[in-house]
Amino acid sequence: MEFGRVSPDALNGIDFSLPADPIFNKSTLKNNRAAHASVYVGCAKWGRTEWVGKIYPPKTKEKDFLQHYVNHYNCIELNATHYKLYGEAGIRKWAEKAAGKDFLFCPKMYKGVTHAGSLKGKDFLSNEFLRGVRGFEKHLGPVFVQVDDRFSPKRKEELFAYLKSLPTNLQFFLEVRHPDWFLKEKEREDLFAFLREYKIGAVVTDTAGRRECAHMHLTIPKTFIRYVGNSLHPSDYSRIDAWVARMKYWLENGLEDLYFFMHMHDEATSPELTVYLADRMNKECGLNLIKPQFIAAKSLPEQKGLFG
Repeated sequence: MEFGRVSPDALNGIDFSLPADPIFNKSTLKNNRAAHASVYVGCAKWGRTEWVGKIYPPKTKEKDFLQHYVNHYNCIELNATHYKLYGEAGIRKWAEKAAGKDFLFCPKMYKGVTHAGSLKGKDFLSNEFLRGVRGFEKHLGPVFVQVDDRFSPKRKEELFAYLKSLPTNLQFFLEVRHPDWFLKEKEREDLFAFLREYKIGAVVTDTAGRRECAHMHLTIPKTFIRYVGNSLHPSDYSRIDAWVARMKYWLENGLEDLYFFMHMHDEATSPELTVYLADRMNKECGLNLIKPQFIAAKSLPEQKGLFG
C-alpha cells in the first residue's frame, strides 16, 4: 500500500502514538467482554512471489499460492475484487481452498462503483459485485467500501445514500481518506454518527504519513484495522506493541470481531511482522492465532528491524 508513505529518513520524526478512545466507544462496547470474540489476522494479497522459499515452498506456482496462504493466516483483505468483478463460480474456487478452516475472505468493493464518478446509478455494478462475493458462503467476512482520497465531505449525502442502499444482511466497513472527514469536527461527528445508526463499521488505517486516519472510532463492536508497516523499521514493532495493548483493552471490554490486516510498502517482509504481532497477541490476550511458518530453518532476526 502506497497510501501515507514517507521517506525512511522521516520515520524517526513521526509521532506514532494512538489517540485516546472516543467517549462513545464505551457505549459501543458496553463494557462486557464478548464470550466468543473472533480475531482474524491477514494480509491484502496471497500472490506474493517474494514469499516463495520463505513461507511458500520453493518453486510454488502462482496458482497454488492461496492453498499455502490459508495455512499461515486466518483471513485476507481481498483487494483483487477491487480491480475486477468476479463471478460466483470463480469465487467458489477460492473458497474451496479454505475448506475445513476458520478462514474469512474480506473483499474490497469494486472500483467501478467507488472510484469511477458518482456513487449514484451504481446499483447494477454493486449487485454484480455482491452476487459474486456471496459465493464465499461461510467464508465471507465483512465487505469494505473505500472511497478515494479526493472524496470529501462535500459529497456526504451522496455517500450516505449509497451506504443506505446496501443490504443489511452483510457486514460493511467504510474507509474514507480525505482529511476533512477527520479534521473538521462537524464532518467527523456526522460521519461516525451515521455509521453507528446504520451499523456500518469504520475502517482504521494506520499509516505513517496520514496519522488522522488512525482514528480509533468503534461505530459497532467490531473493528477493521489496516496497518501499514515500513519494512521492519524499529517503529513497526513499537507500533505493534501499542496496537496489542489497545486491542487487548477492546477485547476485554466487549469487542466482538477484530480484523487486523498487515500491509507493507514492500510486502516481502509482511510475514516477519505478522509473526511478531501473533506472538504478542497470543501472549497478551490468551489467543491461539496461527502465524506464518518459515521454510527450512529460515529464522527471524533477534534484533527488531532492519534499519538499526
